[in-house]
Amino acid sequence: MTHKLPIRVGHGFDLHRLELGHKLIVGGEYLEHDRGCDAHSDGDVVYHAVTDAILGALAQQDIGQLFPDNDPKWKGADSYIFVQEAVNRMKDAGYQIGNMDITIILQRPKLSPHKNKIRNNLAKLLQCDLDQVNIKGKTHEKVDSLGENRSIACHVVTTLIAD
Repeated sequence: MTHKLPIRVGHGFDLHRLELGHKLIVGGEYLEHDRGCDAHSDGDVVYHAVTDAILGALAQQDIGQLFPDNDPKWKGADSYIFVQEAVNRMKDAGYQIGNMDITIILQRPKLSPHKNKIRNNLAKLLQCDLDQVNIKGKTHEKVDSLGENRSIACHVVTTLIAD
């Protein structure tokens, strides 16, 4: 990075198919459901989108470049590892989380009972306070693959603040 900006903004997005026979991991939490993410790693859409939001704010490679899905090393990997790498890069560049706004799109199961645990997981992982992480759960009103419970998606917007 040649010029250190006082504030940087990043956006992350992820989407995975939901299939029978897989676990549903969202923000580091196992959610009881008949389907889970069909993915190379554990398929945690929140952790994937968070990783890309931080990397995007830093103008660095994206998650697919750093952790390619054709590399057997990442098969079944805990997505916690991906966020940790993004946080390490953020710290190395001299930034910290300003805030993070997360929208999880999932028809079912209901996200409300899990939001506090997910926020706690993220605040700890991001090394920030709880009030710097916001989580919203949305359905897709039974429209398209998201609304038909065939997929899950997540959008993340974050600000990074120079130390």
